[in-house]
Order: sequence, then C-alpha cells, then structure tokens
Amino acid sequence: MFQLRKLPFTEITGFISKETCEYHHGKHHQTYINNLNNLIKGTEFESKGLFEILTKSQGGVFNNAAQVYNHDFYWDCVSPNTSSKSAELEEAIQTSFGGLEKFKETFLNAATTLFGSGWCWVVWNPNANKLEIKQTSNAQTPVTEGLIPVLVVDVWEHAYYIDHRNARPAYLEKFFSHIHWEFVSTSLANAKAQGIDSVKNYTKSLHI
Repeated sequence: MFQLRKLPFTEITGFISKETCEYHHGKHHQTYINNLNNLIKGTEFESKGLFEILTKSQGGVFNNAAQVYNHDFYWDCVSPNTSSKSAELEEAIQTSFGGLEKFKETFLNAATTLFGSGWCWVVWNPNANKLEIKQTSNAQTPVTEGLIPVLVVDVWEHAYYIDHRNARPAYLEKFFSHIHWEFVSTSLANAKAQGIDSVKNYTKSLHI
C-alpha cells in the first residue's frame, strides 16, 4: 500500500500557504494515493513499485500513479530556503538555454501558456545530452518518453487558486523565486549518472 509522503515544509510564506498545503497535499495528493491503492488491488500491479506502475500501466491506474509521482517531485522542487545551483547545473542551463534569464523567460512562458491543467517540466534528454522544457497535460509525465525530470511546476489550478486565485503568472513568478536549486542540481547529477534509473531510485526513496 502506498502512503502519502510528508511535506518538506508546512508553508512557504508569500507563495504556498498552510491552507494550500492542507488542500493540495492533504486532499488532492492524498486522493491520488487512495485511488491508486484501490485500483491496483487484485491486479498485476498490486505488488509493484511506483516506477513500474508508472511506466507499464494505462488508464486510471496510470493517471493516479503519475499524479502521485508528479506531486512527489513538485514538493521537492520548491523550498522556503534559498539554495545554490551546482556548477554542473549552471553550465547545463547556459548550454541548453543561453543563460538563467533566457531559461526563466522560456520556462515561465511555457508554463503560462500550457492550456488547461498540467505540468511544465525541465528534463534531461539523454539522447540529446541537454536540458529541455516539456509541457504535459493532466497526469502525463515525461518519464514515459524516457526523459528524466530535474524540475517541475504544477499548473493545475488547485496548486495556486487559494493563494493566487486565477493569476497563474503571479504564481509562476513566486515559484521561480522559491526553486529548490540544490534538489534540481542533485536531480541533474543523478539523471546524467544513472539515466532513467534515477527516477526509479527517487520513487523508491519515498515509497518503499
């Protein structure tokens, strides 16, 4: 049985309130956990890990497994504390996007213009050997395409409506100022060293 992960914070002042944490994590994220546990009962996935379910399932099982992973990863991508980028990450941003300001502009534009509910990712593409920005709708995740997430922002409206109402751009600006760069740096290092197995290892660290 999968269990809801603990949040690494109780709130991020000016960005994610305690109320949002209670609803987004305590209600929405919990519901995906509950749904996944119910859907895999008596199926081939009942004894599988989250990564295996994520990469081999379809339909409702996939949707809920993916939303568990997507939310898990999102919570680690933000922090109430400032952190630094590794030299490796800075170099990758420079090489892939032409610098931090250009990266910010491109990433926030992609997140702002994603129609409806979904996610905006920064992924490591092992075939192209560079970082890329990827939009996914609803529960979709780049992992199923062999792309390795290093950063994600949730643009489902429930992620920001309590604190920012329907002002997605304002939420995204706050998001960028609270990125957990240390986690992103580690994710990139793991992606380059382990490939897609880094995603498997990440899920195992949260869901034994």
